[in-house]
Amino acid sequence: MASDSLELVRNIGISAHIDSGKTTLTERVLYYAGIIHKIQEVRGEGSGATMDHMELEKERGITITSAATTVSWKDYVVNIIDTPGHVDFTVEVERSLRVLDGAVLVLCGVSGVQSQSFTVDRQMKRYSVPCLAFINKLDRSGAEPRRVTAQLREKLGHNAVAVQIPIGLEADHEGVIDLIAMRAYYFDGEQGETVREADIPAALQGEAQAARAAMLDAISMFSDEMTELLLEEQEVAAELIYRTVRAAVLERKLTPVFMGSAYKNKGVQLLLDAVNRYLPSPRDRHYLATDNDKKEKIAIFPDKDKQLVAMAFKITDDAYGQLTYTRVYQGTLRRGDTHFNPRLNKKQRIGRLVRMHSNERQEIEQAVAGDIIAMVGVDCASGDTYCAPDINVSMETIFVADPVIELAIKPQKQDDLVKVSKALNRFMKEDPTFRVTIDAESNETIIKGMGELHLEIYVQRIQREYKADVIVGQPKVNYREAPTATAEFDYKHKKQTGGAGQFAHVVGKLQAQTDEQREEHGDNLVFNNNIVGGRIPKEYIPGVEKGLRESLEKGPLAGFQVIGVQVDLDDGSFHHVDSSELAFKIAARAAFKEAFMQAGPVLLEPIMKVEVETPTDFQGPVQGDLSSRRGILMGSNMRDDFTVIEAEVPLAEMFGYSTALRSKTQGKASFSMEFSCYKAVPNSIQEQLASKHREEQAKGK
Repeated sequence: MASDSLELVRNIGISAHIDSGKTTLTERVLYYAGIIHKIQEVRGEGSGATMDHMELEKERGITITSAATTVSWKDYVVNIIDTPGHVDFTVEVERSLRVLDGAVLVLCGVSGVQSQSFTVDRQMKRYSVPCLAFINKLDRSGAEPRRVTAQLREKLGHNAVAVQIPIGLEADHEGVIDLIAMRAYYFDGEQGETVREADIPAALQGEAQAARAAMLDAISMFSDEMTELLLEEQEVAAELIYRTVRAAVLERKLTPVFMGSAYKNKGVQLLLDAVNRYLPSPRDRHYLATDNDKKEKIAIFPDKDKQLVAMAFKITDDAYGQLTYTRVYQGTLRRGDTHFNPRLNKKQRIGRLVRMHSNERQEIEQAVAGDIIAMVGVDCASGDTYCAPDINVSMETIFVADPVIELAIKPQKQDDLVKVSKALNRFMKEDPTFRVTIDAESNETIIKGMGELHLEIYVQRIQREYKADVIVGQPKVNYREAPTATAEFDYKHKKQTGGAGQFAHVVGKLQAQTDEQREEHGDNLVFNNNIVGGRIPKEYIPGVEKGLRESLEKGPLAGFQVIGVQVDLDDGSFHHVDSSELAFKIAARAAFKEAFMQAGPVLLEPIMKVEVETPTDFQGPVQGDLSSRRGILMGSNMRDDFTVIEAEVPLAEMFGYSTALRSKTQGKASFSMEFSCYKAVPNSIQEQLASKHREEQAKGK
C-alpha cells in the first residue's frame, strides 16, 4: 500500500489519557477505510477491538502495546499507531512519537484534560510533533467541548482553535458544523458510514457565525493576507484558511480542534480529512542523525535514492521469531540486503519485510523513506539504527524514564526457570523501562518497572505466554540517595603484601549538583578533573571516575542508587611502582563513601501525581485517605456530581490503593497516577531504612 509520492504519506499516532476512546477511534478509522468489515468494541461481545490483539488487552479493555496499521484514505496512505494511555506503558507512547510525523491528541468531552494528557503533551513537545485535537464522547452526559478547548489553552498551553462546533450534545448529538466550509455534516447509515452534507440548521446559524468569526480572528494571526481581507470585511476563501492552518500546525503554533463521538460513529471521517490536510508528510519534518565517525549532527532527507537510514523503534516476539517495527527515514530498505548496525558494530542481513495491520501481516519486497514496516527475525534492540554499510550514523535515541518500583520473583517449580528467564529476556528487549537484576546478596531475581500495573501485566504474561507460575514478593520502592552539603576528602589507599603493592592518593570535594547541572547533563555524576602538573598521571584518572560511578550503584546510607552528585578531583599523589588504575579506583570508592556520609546525605522517595475521580458524596473520605498516606492535596474540580481530586503522594503509600479506593467509594471511583519527582523522606523513615541496611551489612559480614 506504499504511496509513490511522499506528499501523500502520513505517519500519525493517536494518543490520549486512559479511556478517552483512542482504540475505539482507531477501530472506526479502520472500518471507514475498508480495512475491517465489522466494528468490534473494546469491551463487549465479539473478539474485542482489532488493535488490542493481546488476550490481556481484551480482558482488561485497555491498550498495553502500541499497534501499527496502514490505511488508505482518499489517495493518501496513513500509517497509524494506536498507543496506550496508562502511564505504566509510557515508553510505548514515547517510542511511537519518536518515529511519527504528526499526532492526534484525543480528549474526553466530559473529563477534558486529565493527568496523562499532560504526559502525552510533554512527549509531543520533546519530539516537536505537530498535532490536531479531537474532542471525543460528545454523546456522553456532561460533555462540554467549549470547556475542553479552554482547558487545552489554559492547562496545556496550546493555541487551540475550534474549527467545528457540535450539532447537539449528549443524547441529541447528531453531527458537526464545519466552520471553514460553513456546512453541517451528518453521519447516516447503521455505522455512520454515509457522510451527508447539508445547510446549517437555522437555530445554530448565529452560534456558527460567532464561532467562525472567533476562529478566523485566531487564524489570521498567521497570515497578513487574511488579516487584510478581514479588515476590509471581505470573504476569506477556504483554500487560504486551509493553507494558513497547515503552515501554523507544522510549526506547532496552532492546534485545530475537531469534535465528535467515535463510539456513535460521528466526526471520524472529517478528522481523517484533517489528518490529510494539515498534518505533515515525511517531507515536512526535519530529522537529524549523529555521524559516529565525525561526532557531529547531520541532516537526514526522506529521499528513497539516498543511502539507507532506518530506526528500529519497537520489538515484539511471536511464533515466527522477533518482529522489529522500523521507520525508514532515508533511502530504501530491501528484503535480503545487508545493512550496518552501529550499536552492535556489525552488518546484519535483513530477511523478510512485512507491512503490519495490528498483529496480521502482509509480505513486501521493499520499504522506502517515510514508511513504517516490520522486519522479521532480525536480532536487534529497541532504538537501534540501520544504515548503509559504508556510512556510520545513528538516529537520536529514545528518552527512557527510570523505573520507580521493584518486585522479587522466582519460579514456583525449578523446571520453569528456563521459561522464566526466556520471558524476562524477551520483555527487557521489548520494553526499555522494564529492568531485571539479580540481587547479589539474596540471589533473588528483581524486576523493576514504572508502576504496579506495569509489573502485574508482565507477571501475568509469564504465566500465560510461557505457561510458568511464579512466586511474587512484596513490591518495593526504588528510593534514591543524594548529598545536600559539601564535604572534602583526602584519602590514601596503601597496601603492602610482599611483591608489588598498591598506592593511590586522592584529594577533592563532593557536593550536590545544581538544578541547572541536572538539566544540562542528565547524569547522576558530574566529574571535574582539576589535576594540574601531573600530580596524578592522566592514565589513572579514568580509574578514579570508574570508582566513583561504581559507588553510585549502592549508596553508603541505605544501599540505594545515588543521584545528583558532583565530585571535584583537586589534588593527589602516586607511587612510580605501586600505583595503578585499579588502586585509584579503590581509593575513589573509599573516598566517596567517606565524603558522602559527611555531605548531609538524604534518602529521596518517588512522589506520584495522583488524580482521583469520585462521586462528590465520597469526596471527604477520599481526601482524608490521601492525607493519611502522607499525600499533599493540590486541588479539586467539581464536575456535575463528580469531583476530580489532584494530590501528590509518596509511591510507598500507594500500594494496594485501588482496593482501598473501591471499598471507600462502593466501587464508583477511579484513579490514575504517574511519577512526578523525588523528594526527601521524613527523618523517621530514613533512620528506619538506614538501620535496616546496617543490619543487613552486619549479617553479610
